[in-house]
Formats: sequence, C-alpha cells, structure tokens
Amino acid sequence: MGKMVMAKSKLSYEESRRQRLEENKKRMEALNLPQLAQALKTTSSPKPSPMKRTKPRTVEKKMVVVRRSSRVANLPNPVYKEVVVDRVMIPRKTYSSRHRDLSNRVYASDEARAEAMERAENLESGLGSNHPIFVKTMLPSHVSGGFWLGLQVQFCKEHLPKGDEVMTLIDEDGDEYPTIYLARKTGLSGGWKGFAVAHDLVDGDALVFQLIRRTAFKVYILRVGRPEDDNKL
Repeated sequence: MGKMVMAKSKLSYEESRRQRLEENKKRMEALNLPQLAQALKTTSSPKPSPMKRTKPRTVEKKMVVVRRSSRVANLPNPVYKEVVVDRVMIPRKTYSSRHRDLSNRVYASDEARAEAMERAENLESGLGSNHPIFVKTMLPSHVSGGFWLGLQVQFCKEHLPKGDEVMTLIDEDGDEYPTIYLARKTGLSGGWKGFAVAHDLVDGDALVFQLIRRTAFKVYILRVGRPEDDNKL
C-alpha cells in the first residue's frame, strides 16, 4: 500500500515537472529567447587575432586640385617642360699620329726652355702688331697629362669671347683643329689634345698664338732644342 502511494506521488511529480518544462518552453518561444541565446553564443566565441585578420594596406591615389592664388586664378595653368641647354661641342676626330711612349719622356732643361722661348719671342716681333698675339711655353700638363691649356687671363679678357666658344687652331700647313674654349676658366679643353698629339708637342716647346679671327688662332711651333725643326714663315 505504501509503495503504491509513493509511485503515485512520484508520477504526479514527474507529470508536474513535465508540465512546467512545457510551459517554460512556450514562454521562451513567446519571448524569442532561443534565438537570443544562439546569438549570444555566436558573439561570445573567441575572436581571431588582429594580426591574423589584418589585410595589407592599400594606398589610394587621388588627384588633388592645387589651390591657386586669386591673383592668378584666371590665368592659364603653367606648362612645365624640359629645357635643353646648349653646350659647345666639337665632332670627335681620330688623329693618325703615332702613339708616343710617355714612360721615357724627357723634360726640357731650363736653358733649352729659355732658348725656345727666345726664338718664339723673335718670331712674335717679326709677325707685327696687326693681330693680338702671345707666346706660351709647353708644360707636361699641356702635352702629356691632363691636356688642358690655360691661356693668359688678361689676353682672354681683352680679345676672346665672353662665353664658351669653338676656337679653331690653324697650323702653318693650313690644317684646322677645332677646340673648346672655356671662358670662365680661360683655357682650351676638348680638342686641344688632338692638336698636341698631332704635332708631337713636348715639354719645353714654345708656341706663338696669333688671333687672326675672333675665334681662330694661327699657331707657330718653336721646337725645344731643335731650331732646325722650326716651322718657317
């Protein structure tokens, strides 16, 4: 008898519990709680590391209109273009003079240099004063090193062009050799080497430069230690 009462009592409890669960479920469905719980579960899941989900930055290029002053707002936009600067150039020329072995070159003695200069000055006097003229003794840097020929500064200021020019050197055979005259440095650069090599100039030779035109020199060569090789008028 006691067992039956207990069983009936247990059955009533289970039935009552089942009914409460059903009622709670209906209330949750009425309040949309299952969907909210699922949403909370999704949002509470671990977030990926910021380093893992970082995407490469892309720089977006935009055209920006530059603001212009009201004073020039109605003027045409400036046009920027390359400016070609003219440079004094001479055509490259290959000279057929023989190759000189500079390892055994001989430097002129003071006496030989002075003697060549004396002959050059005598020639200068004989040429007269119709054209500007000066004498230049050759140094190693003129004829075998850097091949740069500095001219007399005062002569350049008085008689030569104020800007860079092509100066023509004319030897006594009438052959012409274009060279670059650099006004700021008062000397002959490109082309001078060709003249020096073609005429086998050496240390101590004395040259007479006679300005026969605005950009042309007549050049006379007095050989150091070799008076018999002097070019004749």
